[in-house]
Amino acid sequence: MRCHTWVMTAAVVMAAAAPAAAQSDMPALTPVQIALACAPPPTIDGEPNHVRHIVGAQDTAARTVFGSHDLVVLDGGAKDGLQLGQWFFVRRANRFGMYGPGHGRGAKTLGWLHVVAINDATAIAQVDHTCGAVIAGDYLEPFIAPAVPAGFDTAETSGDPDFENLGRIVNGSEDRSTFGDGDFALIDRGTEQGVAPGQRFAIYRDLRVAGLPLASVGEAVVVSTGGSVAVARITRVRDAVIEGDYVAARKP
Repeated sequence: MRCHTWVMTAAVVMAAAAPAAAQSDMPALTPVQIALACAPPPTIDGEPNHVRHIVGAQDTAARTVFGSHDLVVLDGGAKDGLQLGQWFFVRRANRFGMYGPGHGRGAKTLGWLHVVAINDATAIAQVDHTCGAVIAGDYLEPFIAPAVPAGFDTAETSGDPDFENLGRIVNGSEDRSTFGDGDFALIDRGTEQGVAPGQRFAIYRDLRVAGLPLASVGEAVVVSTGGSVAVARITRVRDAVIEGDYVAARKP
């Protein structure tokens, strides 16, 4: 009886909330912005504390996997600060493996949604875009439409690489450890190291052969930053870029 009461209540709230939700339409994203929005977030810490989650579907049958236009139930409502029309990224922590002592594997972006109905304890949201399979338990973070850095699609190689402050490739979308042209990868350099979107990096590999210098592997440009990490798009490769390759910022 309790379950049926919630479904009927939610339906009434949705009908009342429709005009308000319609006023919060997000501007259309370009294909490049969609690609950037689907990139992993610039963090290696996984799921943040005190975030809201998807707990199920507003449907007649129990479901745990959701796609575009599906209505999902969230584990928070107005008392938790949620509001009609709010937009959120849907994300999931990478839970396998480690990158060095004390480092996690970051998270993946599965899509984004917006709140279409709400009461004090619970909210219903519509999935607007999926980058991967959205499942029950995925967490939410505020959606910010990505800005496209200048030269996003070009492999600019001007400026000498700074070999005095080398970083590393960490991992990428879906916790991948190998990358090709156009892929996104996390690097262990962020705002704390003075990195900003648009910063160019040259990618190198230590061949571990005595007497041989680092080998040039590719080029990348930073598209978003966190405190100690950034997300970079691989713009040129001579060979597959792999986890652990070095990155050297190109000097202005």
